[in-house]
Amino acid sequence: MSLITPDIGLVFWMVVIFGVVFFILAKFGFPIITRSVEKRSNHIRESLAQAEKARLSVEEAALQRQQMLDETRTEQGRILQEASRERDAIIADGQRKAREEAAEILRSARAEIASEKEDAERDLRARVSALSLAVAEKVMRKDLESDKEQISLLERFADEASQAQMN
Repeated sequence: MSLITPDIGLVFWMVVIFGVVFFILAKFGFPIITRSVEKRSNHIRESLAQAEKARLSVEEAALQRQQMLDETRTEQGRILQEASRERDAIIADGQRKAREEAAEILRSARAEIASEKEDAERDLRARVSALSLAVAEKVMRKDLESDKEQISLLERFADEASQAQMN
């Protein structure tokens, strides 16, 4: 028997064995293989669907993140503007209070100066009066020899008194 030129009987038995093996495979093997392929196919489809859901979820999360960033930037701008307005108001209020305090200090200083000026004038008048009395006392003790001297002395006293009242 040669393999190159097979016998009719050999071909017959090969066909029968092939048929039996094919039948056994078709009955028991192919369904298992088919189920495995279908199972694998279903698993791939489910994985693709889950991947698509995950992609959509990631896109949605990215969109939400962008919206949150935009809202945060808007809120940040609003807060900065509000802080700027508060700062300006505080500065203006501080400047106003400083001007009021300066004006109050100036009024107080002017009043104190006026009071001290009046006190100084009173003190000066009192000293001038005391000095005038002392001078008058000394002059009175001196003998005034002529009427002319007495009149000039009285005129001088009158001039000094009028000048003291003017000041």
